[in-house]
Amino acid sequence: MSAARKPQRNWSWQIAAIAAVFLVVMGISFIQIKQGNYNRQIYSEIADLHVSTLASASPVDVVSTDRHTVKPWFEGKIPFSFNLPELQNSEFTLIGGRVTYLEQTPGAQLIYHIRKHQISVFIFPEASRLEGDSGVSRRTTFEMQSWTQSNLRFFVIGDAPAEDIGKLTDMFQNAEAQQ
Repeated sequence: MSAARKPQRNWSWQIAAIAAVFLVVMGISFIQIKQGNYNRQIYSEIADLHVSTLASASPVDVVSTDRHTVKPWFEGKIPFSFNLPELQNSEFTLIGGRVTYLEQTPGAQLIYHIRKHQISVFIFPEASRLEGDSGVSRRTTFEMQSWTQSNLRFFVIGDAPAEDIGKLTDMFQNAEAQQ
């Protein structure tokens, strides 16, 4: 009587494949969590810059409501150029601007006024360290929108209603598109 031999399966390759898939999934999850924490840190730093500017005795270095005065003031102070929107027929008023730094990267901070609110617009050169998810962020107590356009990274932040932040964002996007 010969017993039928059952073929023995080698499970080791299947276990190795499952372990490899598990490690890849865990690695991707770790990277996404780390990127999310980094984005929260950037948004937190932007909020801190906004608050410290508003609390300052002199929140801007160039004081002018004229975009043709403010924009040229930045020449030679930051390594890029940007466009400012035309504010005629809008509720926004340009207060002025200053040079600011985010992670040792120089950028422009512009202050706008609408009703009783002040809104900061931060502009930095696009860099891999400042990239992240674009769009609306409510990770702080402020309304914030962020996007990348024309090799620049923009952040618009303030305690104004989201509608006002959105209007100023649209104005900047249109101005930059006309460059």
